[in-house]
Parts: sequence; C-alpha cells; structure tokens
Amino acid sequence: MSWKDYPQNIKVRLITSFFSRVVFSAVMPFMALFFAQEMNKVWAGIFLIITVFIGFFVNLIGGYISDRLPRKKVLLITSSLSALMFLFMTISLLPKDNLIWIFAIAYVGFIVTSSLGRPAMHAIILDSTTPENRKSVYTIDYWLVNLSMAIGAALGGLLYLNHQILLFSLLCITSSMLPIAYKIWLIDEQKRMLKKQHHNVFLDLIQNYKIALQDKPFVKVVVGYMFILAAEFSKNSYIGVRLAESFQPIEIGQYKIVGVHMLSILNIQNMLLVVCLTFMVNKFTNRFSSQKVLLIGLMIYAIGYITITSANSLLILILFNFIATIGELVYSPVRNAEQANMIPDDKRGSYLAFAGISFSGADLIARSTIIIGAYLIPTMMSVYIGIVIMLGILLVYTGLFVKSSVSSNKQVTEKTA
Repeated sequence: MSWKDYPQNIKVRLITSFFSRVVFSAVMPFMALFFAQEMNKVWAGIFLIITVFIGFFVNLIGGYISDRLPRKKVLLITSSLSALMFLFMTISLLPKDNLIWIFAIAYVGFIVTSSLGRPAMHAIILDSTTPENRKSVYTIDYWLVNLSMAIGAALGGLLYLNHQILLFSLLCITSSMLPIAYKIWLIDEQKRMLKKQHHNVFLDLIQNYKIALQDKPFVKVVVGYMFILAAEFSKNSYIGVRLAESFQPIEIGQYKIVGVHMLSILNIQNMLLVVCLTFMVNKFTNRFSSQKVLLIGLMIYAIGYITITSANSLLILILFNFIATIGELVYSPVRNAEQANMIPDDKRGSYLAFAGISFSGADLIARSTIIIGAYLIPTMMSVYIGIVIMLGILLVYTGLFVKSSVSSNKQVTEKTA
C-alpha cells in the first residue's frame, strides 16, 4: 500500500503525530534536568513521578471521552490547550529568574491535555483502516515514531542548554499548527459512539474499563507486551547502570568509549536500524503468516536482549543489539495490527487507553531491574530477563492466535456435525 492510497485521515494522523512526537521528544528528556536545576533533585524526582501517575489516569479518562464524543472535537480541544500550555512555559522562561511555578503548572497542564487526546489520536487509525491494510499503516507509523524521536532528541540536544527560549518558541509554534491541521483536513469517520450505561459518569467510566478487563485475550496481549517491552526499557535502566559500572573503557584513537558512551551507541544504533530497515524487513516478512512472523520476531528479540543484559564486550553488544532490533522490526507491526483487530468498534479509545498499561507497567518492571540487579550477578539477570520475555511471548501469542484457532476449529466441527 503506497502513500497515495492511504485515506486522508491516515495521512493527517501520521503527519500530525510526527510533529507532535518531535515536540514531545525535544523537551521530555530534559525535564528532570530542568526541574533539578531550578529546584532540587528530590523535588524534581517526586514531581515527575506524580506526573507519570497523572498522565496514566488521565489517559484512561481520555479513552472514555474519545468513545463518547466525536474524536475530531476531542483532538481540536486538547491540541489547542496543549499549544496554550507551551505558550505559558515559554513565557515563564522570559524573565531572568524563571517563573518555575508557572512552568511547572503549565507542564502538568500539558501532560493532562496530551494524555486526554492521545487515545483519540490512536483510534483514528482503526476508524480509517481495515484489517487488510492495518499492518502497512502501523509499519509506517512505527518508522515515523522512531524518526520523530530522533529529530526531537537532536533538536532538544542542540538548543536546550543555550537557547531554551528559542526551543520552546519553536515548539509552541509547531504545536499551534496541529489544531489548525485537524480543523482543515481531519474528517470525523467515527461510525459508532459509546452509549452511556450509568447516570453517574464515574460509574460509567469504571463499567467501560470493566468490559475491557473481562476481555481475557486482550488482557493477555496487553500484559504480555508489558513483559516484552520491559526488556527494551531495561536498556536505559539496569543495562545502562551496569555498563556505567563494569564496562571496560576502550580507546579508539584519541577517543575513549566508557559505559555511558556505550549505552548511547546502542540507542543510536537501534534508531538508525529502525529508520533504515523497517520497510525492507516488512517487505520480506509479508510473504509469511502472521503467527510465524510474530513468533520468530519475538524469539530473535529475546535472544538479543538476553545477551545484552550481561554482555560487556563492545562487539558482542553491538551484534546482539542489532539482532534485538531486527526482532523488534519483525514482530512489532504484526503485534500492533493483530491487537488492533481485537478491539470493538465502539470502544476503540477505551481499549487503546487500557493498552497503555503495557508502557507504564514495562517502565516499572525496567526500573525494578536496577534493584534486583543489586543482588544478582549479570548472568543471572540475563536469566531473569529471559524468563520475563518468554512469559510475555506466551501471553501475547496465546492471546492473539490460540483463541482464534480454537474458535475456527469449533466452527468447522459444528458445520461438519
């Protein structure tokens, strides 16, 4: 499926999401540093942890709202408010002594508004695609995610230290263009809206997610992906800490590569491989069944991260990081498309918001590996990560394919009888 064949909404969604993620990734990595410098490390840590929980719960509310109201309306309101929050953050930086409390309040406001609109943005892909072309769309979306994060990180790295006002001004202008694009080009194709079951909105919201929790195959996929993703997230937690402590420095000419540099090399390698090889790998895997592609991709991914967890050699780290990234490129579009096909038409926003548990849970598991790693040697941590990934593979595979296989066999048996 070529770009010109994509529905208009998909083009709008992919382009606007690209710029939205550039904005997000240009500032988010520096927020801990900013608040630590302006206040102190303890205040910054507590504040950012609170914003993570706020974002998670608001995301659930956003999923409910995106199923109850027209998605275009939700995106127009939330994206406009997000642009306004960036404006307040920019204004707070203008005085010589930064107005840190205005900045902090605006930052929380940005977390709230962006989390409210995120489920509606994700649901647009499901509204505008079919099961047949969904994998193709998720493939290019996956590629654009990584490209936008790379550009955003580069932009933030260049401008954050010495040109903060310029950086936030550019982000303010970029985010202000998003609601304009939604207003002009986005078509509201939401066919079904969620009906209110209870007069009490709070009870209605709980009932909405209770239905998602009762969908056992979908819950298995969400929880399984949480375990799988935890291995990747551990790269910037346990693996990064271990490399900083135990990686033997290597001198190449006048340059000295230490553990922190090694982690950066692995992250840059992953980004470049995704940007360069996504479509090539996808074209190759299209000739095989989804079940085989998913399983093979996840096994390759597991081999890569199990080895990276305890390896200390530069060549081994680079080789198995390459293997892990190839596995990710193989399985990711299939998992995204197959999980999307499980979601009911009238609960897309809610199901996608619930699926966000994968990322929050994976982040918590990855952070816990730092504590566990203090008691286990690196090779035992590889075993631990291996068990976590294998559990994730089992849950995702059975959630996506075992139920459908059982249902197909049952239908065949009934027809034969």
